[in-house]
Formats: sequence, C-alpha cells, structure tokens
Amino acid sequence: MSIKVNLLDCSLRDGGYINDWEFGHNNLINVYERVTESNTDIIEVGFIDDRRPFDWNRSIFPDTVSVRKVYDSAKVRPEMVFAMIDYGTCDISNIESCEDSFLDGIRVIFKKHRMVEAMEYCRQIKALGYKVCAQLVSITSYDDDELRQFTEIANEVMPYAVGIVDTYGLLHPTDLLHYYDILEHHLQEDIMIGFHAHNNLQLAYANAITFIDQALVYDSRDVIVDGTLYGMGKSAGNAPIELVGKYLTTKGNLYKIHPMLEAIEESVKEVYQTSPWGYKTMFYLSSENDCHPSYVSYFENKGNLSVSGIDELLSLIEPEEKKLLYDKELAEQLYQEYVKTHYDDNEAAEKLHRLVNQRPVLIVGPGKNIILQKENVKQYIERHNPYVIAINYIPEDIQTHCVFVTKTSRYKQMTDALHKHSIHMIATSNVEVKSSDRSDAVIVFNREPLLEKQDDITDNSFLMLLKILNQAQIKRLALAGLDGYSDKEDNYYKPSMEYGFVKAIARNLNRRIREELEAKYNHIQIEFVTYSKYMQDEDINSAGF
Repeated sequence: MSIKVNLLDCSLRDGGYINDWEFGHNNLINVYERVTESNTDIIEVGFIDDRRPFDWNRSIFPDTVSVRKVYDSAKVRPEMVFAMIDYGTCDISNIESCEDSFLDGIRVIFKKHRMVEAMEYCRQIKALGYKVCAQLVSITSYDDDELRQFTEIANEVMPYAVGIVDTYGLLHPTDLLHYYDILEHHLQEDIMIGFHAHNNLQLAYANAITFIDQALVYDSRDVIVDGTLYGMGKSAGNAPIELVGKYLTTKGNLYKIHPMLEAIEESVKEVYQTSPWGYKTMFYLSSENDCHPSYVSYFENKGNLSVSGIDELLSLIEPEEKKLLYDKELAEQLYQEYVKTHYDDNEAAEKLHRLVNQRPVLIVGPGKNIILQKENVKQYIERHNPYVIAINYIPEDIQTHCVFVTKTSRYKQMTDALHKHSIHMIATSNVEVKSSDRSDAVIVFNREPLLEKQDDITDNSFLMLLKILNQAQIKRLALAGLDGYSDKEDNYYKPSMEYGFVKAIARNLNRRIREELEAKYNHIQIEFVTYSKYMQDEDINSAGF
C-alpha cells in the first residue's frame, strides 16, 4: 500500500479513566516499553492537565516537563510519542518547546461549540514545534455543514491530523464512512485523518477496520487509527489494539502482537479484575438513544426504574443538543415527571387494602423455619384465614394469595407459577414486568420511597413490604419463615437463595431490622408464627435457629 496507516496506542491515556491514571511507575514503563517493542507507530503516554499535581505513578501530568520525569528511564522509544490535552485544562505556558520536550506531538480534544477557540489553541501548540492533532469529540454531534465549517478552520491552521472521535460509541460503519468522506473531500491532502472508537455497541473493532479499509480504498493520505491494550478505556472501552494490530499485519504492516499480549498479562489484566470495562446494558441504552451515558447512570442510581423505564426516559430528553451535553437538572426534572405519571402509590395502597379486605396478613419468608415449623403455619392459617403474601418466592405447601417481588430475576423464576395459580403480585418499580402481566393481578409501588437510609438494609425486602402494608393500613400481621440471619448456618430453606455477604453482617442485620420494627411499626399487631431472631436480644445464642 502506498499510504501509511499509523497505529496509535492510547492505553496509558484513555485507559486511565478506569484507574484515575494510577498505573504505578513500573506499569507505566512496562506498557510503554512493551508497546514500543510491538512496533506500534505512536504511543500516547497520558493527559497533560495543569489542575493535577505531578505523581510519579500516574499518567496525567501538570505540564510537558513532567512527562520526561516519568518516561525518560525507558530503554526504548517508539517512532513518535504523543500526549493529550482536553482543551481548557492546560494553559499554553505549561507546554515547553517541542525541541526541549520528550513529546513529538499533542492531541487536543474539544467539543463542537468550542471548535474556534480550540483550533486557535492548536495553532499555538503547532507554533511550539509539535505535531498537533485536532480531535473532534462526539463526532455524531456534528451535522454536515458544521463539519465542513470545521474543515475550513483546519485548512487554515493545518494540524498534523484531524481525528474522528466516536466518544459515546454511537457510530455504525456506514455513519463512519459518511464522516470520513466529508473530511476526505474537504481537508487539505497534507492533513492526516484519524479515528478513535468506543465499544458501546460492540462495534469498536468493526469500525476500526472499516476505517482502515476505506483509507486504503482512497489511498490518498496517511491515517492514524487508535487502539488500547485489551480494549481498556472509558465506559465500554476502545478497539483492542492487539486485534487492530493483527488486522494491519494482513495489510503488510510489521507489528509484533506478542509484546502487546505480554503487556496485557503483566500490567492490564490486574486492573480489569478490580475495575472491569466493556459492553454493558447502560452503554447500549445511551447509544440507542444517542445520549450521554451519564443520563443512564443517573437514572440507574435512582434504583427505582426498570430497564424499559430508563429507556423510555432517555427517549424523552430534548432539545437534541441536550442529549450529548449532560444536564443533571434536566435529568431530575424528567425523572420526577416520569414517576409522577407512571406510579400512584396511593392508588396501589388502596387496591391492596381492598384485596386484603380486613383479614390479617401472613407474610411468608424463605427462612428454614417455614419447613421446620410448618405445623405452626398450618394451624395459624386454619384459625385465622389470613391473606398470605410471600416474599420473592412461591411456597410449595402454602396457598399463597400474593407474592412481593423486588428483583426482576426473581420475577422471571416465578412467571409460570404466577399464571398457573392465579397469584397476585406486588412489584417494586424496578421490576421489569411483562406487558401481558400489567393487569389487575399486578400492583406496582414506587421503589425509591421504600428504601432505607442505612446501607446494610437499604433494599431489605421485608422492610420494604412492611412500608407497603403500612400504606395500605394493614393492622394485623403474622410472620412466618422470617427467621433473621445466622452467621453460622444457611439462612434459607433453599441454599441456592443465599447471598454470600449476609453471614458476615448477620448479627448487625438482625439488630437493625429489630430496631426498625420497634421504632416504626409498634402500632401494628405483629405475631411471630415461627421462630425469628428479630424478636430477641442480640446476646441470644444463634444456635436456636
């Protein structure tokens, strides 16, 4: 091929979003040296950000002088060394002359509304002798006219390269080709075109090779394609450089993949074990709705919405320019309007009150005593004819009127049985209920008000149900199979229902729930039908389970 496809590794820069750029000095040098050994053309060694102090162990620097302090001990050097600046985070006074610098080039990222002043900043960096790359953050926010307007500015500044940056992983290959074509036909021939992918739609690698193939078809200018070791990077990650490098070897480039793999094993895998990146539902939702992933995070953190609910909320974000410019106040406004429209807890409580119809309510939990003391339960039901509500499961030998469900996974396990036995369901708003089940058989309560403030009992299903029954003005409760928690034995009659973390905090959970019962529900007549640690003091021997 007559053009050159430059492979750029930005593991130490984009990967730093995962660990706050704290790789440790040995790992910084190891990645730098291993990637150099692979014959990668350009290594981007980190961010320059004058808001951050110098740290020997981090790949984010207050000035260009600090870059040399970290990497000067490396035994090898790639063809080119770059760093990146997020426009507005580094005063030009912190950038020394390229002649004195460890760096050969600087890439500047900026959003569309700052293109004019950012390109003037690029001009100043170029004047210092650097190869400067203008990186178009969130390329999908540009329409064709805006992109052509940018090329006019770029042709006057003449940067080393202009980069297509798919910040939120929204691009499909056909869209990428469209942006590429505009730049190809409007940029001066001496300006390279670059591409930086994100993997929100699992298309980072596909888009990278689409970009490479298109560059080879045009065969008109050199290009730069980004990748990171193991795809390490912000949000869903990037195109894995080991895959992109391998693909380029089929086109004649002489990259060595083994040093990349060694860098992954030696310096990247450990980070992945503690802070994994990659495709997730939240990234799909942000990409599907062409919006900033922080909107998804905000709605997810409410803990109150199903996946469909979040998807519906994202579709309501407007005007268009707000989608990729995250607005927390707008997110909260949309959320409050959505909850008000979709959930009416007063109506749900009245519906439950009518179903119970003055009967006592028997709450059935999955503790072992639901089996060990089943005769007590049987006798209570025969004497009192209660309205039976089970928590997150359907008991085998107890006629159940209703199931309280707090997790979609539990609901999925019970779907067939709910229909077969015509059992009502109380669900919290985060549960993804099938549209066919949204009938009189389902009562949905807003989850957020049901949560407790204490971390260890935030989403305790029993306490959530107590709040609901209190709203429904239930005055008589009986409890069976709500054994409390043991730090020595299985806590459920089916060991598969056990949560691993429970035993470590068992005693504290028992105390917290007992305190809640005493403080908030002493106006309700509560009877324990089976043995429970909730009715004893902390010093009672837990072997009585």
